[in-house]
Amino acid sequence: MIENSFAITTTFIAYLVMMLAIGIYAYKRTLSSSDYFLGGRSLGPWPAALSAGASDMSGWLLLGLPGYAYAAGIEALWLAGGLLLGTWLNWLLCAKRLRTYSITTDSLTLPEYLSRRFNDNSNMIQVISAFFILLFFLFYTSSGLVAGGKLFETVFGLDYSTAVIVGTICVVSYTLFGGFLAVSWTDLVQGLLMAAALLIVPIAAMQGGFDQLTQDMRAINPELLTLFRDAKGQPLTAVAIISLVAWGLGYFGQPHILARFKAARSNKDLTTARRIAVVWTGLSMFGAMLVGVVGLIYITNTGGDVAVDGEKVFMLLVNAMFHPVIAGILLAAILAAIMSTADSQLLVSSSALAEDFYKQIINKDATSKQVVMVGRLGVIAISIVALALAMTPDSSVLGLVSYAWAGFGAAFGPAVLLSLYWSNMNRNGAIAGILLGGVTIVVWKQLSGGIFDVYEIVPGFILSTIAIVAVSLITGGADNKVTAQYGTFTKNLAELD
Repeated sequence: MIENSFAITTTFIAYLVMMLAIGIYAYKRTLSSSDYFLGGRSLGPWPAALSAGASDMSGWLLLGLPGYAYAAGIEALWLAGGLLLGTWLNWLLCAKRLRTYSITTDSLTLPEYLSRRFNDNSNMIQVISAFFILLFFLFYTSSGLVAGGKLFETVFGLDYSTAVIVGTICVVSYTLFGGFLAVSWTDLVQGLLMAAALLIVPIAAMQGGFDQLTQDMRAINPELLTLFRDAKGQPLTAVAIISLVAWGLGYFGQPHILARFKAARSNKDLTTARRIAVVWTGLSMFGAMLVGVVGLIYITNTGGDVAVDGEKVFMLLVNAMFHPVIAGILLAAILAAIMSTADSQLLVSSSALAEDFYKQIINKDATSKQVVMVGRLGVIAISIVALALAMTPDSSVLGLVSYAWAGFGAAFGPAVLLSLYWSNMNRNGAIAGILLGGVTIVVWKQLSGGIFDVYEIVPGFILSTIAIVAVSLITGGADNKVTAQYGTFTKNLAELD
């Protein structure tokens, strides 16, 4: 437990009140399902970029990645580099095209976009897509609740179960009312806070600059400075390196990130947003890795227990280095990271329930007000299930994120990319790719040894792509209506600048 103080507690309360105030203000501007799920497509470049980045990185950025760097040293560069490349490519390849086509097809959710892109009157694409969104987001949201539990447990000494419940209530409260606008505006604040904290904390804790940092790491374990060997001195295998870099593939299928592209105000804004997002991601991941290695040096030099949970090293550094008022602000960055992702995940999951299940199957004549109400009820229901999954104190934030990240990347990544660039893709190919990608992740995760040690996103992404291409070609490619629609879409690219 971090030594509690009135200052830290007050800072946390003030931060939560500010987030709730934003949620209430956004609630007053939420008049339709388009407002609730996409903010009326009104995001400028800064909120679009930082909302995508903050909702992407989550508590993983301040807990999982520092914990990995704490244990593995600069081996973490493989993971961070893959993610940075994936961020850039996702904005470059998907942002403008996905926004344009979602407007052309009047689509709010990712399943709805894929269904209308391929003229799927059976709604099978929407139902299958919504199923995988709900399945994998339960694990993803749980990772955020685990991170919240570790935060409140460490800072306030709460029992882990109580800590998780408190964190869940914080996230659900403003997501429930404000919808997408509340999520995006709070993400802007939270993204700036996260990046600042990740740069301020390690720099303040460093003694003697980077030369001294290198010397200290070499004294602790010289293998922490090697890029091609692990912390035990064993050479990194091709499977290990591919698995780390392949995290970048996940970006193309993350519904909560892709939603920011669709919600942007214009295609021109997306160019500026891409630059902001890439710079923010690079600086934030550099800071996160620095937190891990600086934390290891600090704990070693002060005689602390190096076997401490590496995912708590940021919190320990903050407590040791800063006045309680500053510490409270910096620790609020962890809460910001958790909230910025969990709120987005809850919102996308609830949109899948409301738009893709309720409106398509149960009540096709549902009004916009009814859809929003179902969405809000969905936020509560999904958070309760995710809360149950998060109740194990030994849960790893990084482990839960890796499974969900792979699931979305394999199920939707190839489908989204090919739908944007290949005119011959059809409904059958989309269904085959989504199914095979999602199922591969679930099955591969249960296997181990040899080739099965590769990160499951690699086989999932490859097999999904093959399935889309093969089934589309075998079943005759796109029909005339879909081909004409694709032509309209490409024509609209320039017009929607």
